[in-house]
Amino acid sequence: MSAESTDTIRHSKRNADILRLVREQGTCTIASLAAQLNVSTESIRRDVRPLTAHGELIKLHGAVALPHQIGEAPFERRMRDNAGAKKAIARLAASYISDGDSLMLDAGTTTSILARELLTKNNLTVITNSSDIAKTLATVNANTVYMAGGQLRGDNGAAFGPSAIEFIRNFRVRRSIVSIGAVDAQTGPMDYDLAEAEFARAVLAQGEHAAIITDHTKFGKIGLVKVCDFNDFDMLITDQTPPSDILENLIAQDVDLVGT
Repeated sequence: MSAESTDTIRHSKRNADILRLVREQGTCTIASLAAQLNVSTESIRRDVRPLTAHGELIKLHGAVALPHQIGEAPFERRMRDNAGAKKAIARLAASYISDGDSLMLDAGTTTSILARELLTKNNLTVITNSSDIAKTLATVNANTVYMAGGQLRGDNGAAFGPSAIEFIRNFRVRRSIVSIGAVDAQTGPMDYDLAEAEFARAVLAQGEHAAIITDHTKFGKIGLVKVCDFNDFDMLITDQTPPSDILENLIAQDVDLVGT
């Protein structure tokens, strides 16, 4: 086989790999694709040119996406970010929930994926501020679903504000589960939105067992708003072992670390 034919095969395979990664992860930067495929950024730029020319990808500033992703709500795009890890985490979290359990969920992407994993469970009582979670679990499997009211967000259809927090404080559940945007060793679990952080904090307080579900990409990041301390939850479900400084805090507070 000639060198030219070999290069063509490699190029074709890499194009397929690029399309696969964008489908799995949503919008991908050129640098991220280069790192994942172990090639230079210039190689990736060359590879995406025919893909954008044929309409298979849309070129953004320093990134690429599938054509149908443009115009989607940010929440829908975030549902695909690190989707494999989130699904594995959600499946593991679902294994701790039994038929007949009561649980409270916030409006994160990982908790929305968890709701889909709970379709195998029966007779659940679910309290949430997420219209996506409520829609997924209501009217099936003899479930009872309560949805907090408040100001609805346009991107994720979730209710926030004082009325939503006041509503969920009427309930005491067996398991409260939230997803967060960052975990800093000094500050603790954090998020990037005040209303979301306040709601997640209130959810954790209403559970007999309180769990945070998050993937490893959140470790070592600093968000805008503190959600809680390390002693405000008793389980962390994730896909990789946290860095040593975070792990030390979890151990010190007797938080169960559950990994995929």
